[in-house]
Amino acid sequence: MARVCQVTGKRPITGNKVSHSNIKTKRRFLPNLQTKRFFLAEEDRWITLKLSSEAIRTINKNGLYSVVKEMRAQGATI
Repeated sequence: MARVCQVTGKRPITGNKVSHSNIKTKRRFLPNLQTKRFFLAEEDRWITLKLSSEAIRTINKNGLYSVVKEMRAQGATI
């Protein structure tokens, strides 16, 4: 699977690694992704999502079902 958050769409970005002598080389900044299982009570089943830590906080704030409903409206299959 790709390193992409299923809720927020966060992806790796590129930047520079800067050494002590100020030499710049390319590097990747990876999102903080976690694989997490949630119980979707409305459908009486477990779902597994690959989420960034920001998306986990969003689910805690807004509720799992509202986040899943919004993802399905955007065309994601869960």
